[in-house]
Amino acid sequence: MNTVNRQKVMNLLGLAMRAGKLVTGEELTIADIRRQKAKVVFVATDASDNTRKKIKDKSSYYKVPCFELFSEAEITQMIGKPRKVFGVLDAGFAKKIKELIEG
Repeated sequence: MNTVNRQKVMNLLGLAMRAGKLVTGEELTIADIRRQKAKVVFVATDASDNTRKKIKDKSSYYKVPCFELFSEAEITQMIGKPRKVFGVLDAGFAKKIKELIEG
């Protein structure tokens, strides 16, 4: 993913947070993956191996796209909360974000 698209994704995620369309935190995100509410999930590149594995396994089981693109510091900057895991709940935001990431 190029830097322009990366910045666009970061901006979209910040907007989604302000619009109340993100779920943040490991347990809440897993619960929303199970309920099929999370459309896209992000896990920090510097999250623990256990956390990354747990989120990726849940995501693949429930067929939710999962990305490891940002560090915890970048996620904190985007959404204004120190988090390692978050999910996008809105289908519109999720579709645009996937388009930008996958090119």
